[in-house]
Amino acid sequence: MKELFQRLKIKPKNLTLYEIAFSHSSYANEHHAKKNYERLEFLGDSVVDLAVADYLFQKSTEKEGEMTKIRSMYVCENALYEYSMALGLNHYIKVGHGEEKYGGKYKKAIVADIFEALMGAIYIDLGYATARRVILNIIVPYIENSHTQFFKDYKSALQEYVQAEQKNLVYQLVKEEGPAHDKKFTVEIYMDSIKLGTGVGSSKKEAEQEAAHEAIRKIATIDVE
Repeated sequence: MKELFQRLKIKPKNLTLYEIAFSHSSYANEHHAKKNYERLEFLGDSVVDLAVADYLFQKSTEKEGEMTKIRSMYVCENALYEYSMALGLNHYIKVGHGEEKYGGKYKKAIVADIFEALMGAIYIDLGYATARRVILNIIVPYIENSHTQFFKDYKSALQEYVQAEQKNLVYQLVKEEGPAHDKKFTVEIYMDSIKLGTGVGSSKKEAEQEAAHEAIRKIATIDVE
């Protein structure tokens, strides 16, 4: 992890915290460890939210509603996943053999959680000022460059369209398969009983987003590409 610490420009005091931050529950269970990253992820979630909110309050003149919208874009799961992959955090994740077999080190939810767990560890180990600096060094360039392509909320875009057209939109879960640690969901989307798209994902929400994306591609009047 030395290279990672150098990239983040931090000098850790308690290395055990960082070991925990990268330990998935499947790894902890296999190695009879008492701790995994979940508690640090819970804390890191709030630290990241605060740091971004602090930045927006200090640097922008937007109203509360707009600041909330901007913050949500840059702390959503897709965004956290992007930050983690850009930093190569997935290479440090420790998962159990079963989870690794099913690509645990690349699962969006796990990779996104790791980012927050790491920030939680930095906060406990080095304090808020350091955690804030690290978080903003990573996220602010995305904000300043208006890098939002990977944050697209296709469900919201589609909902805006159907509301304007006064149409009804229904998401229907048609299939759920796979073991508990590797579920696959299939969702179909209908507008006034007309099937517009099908989406598959590792969660119901992800499948709904994929279905909405397909639906949007079929509706030429919506330009979100």
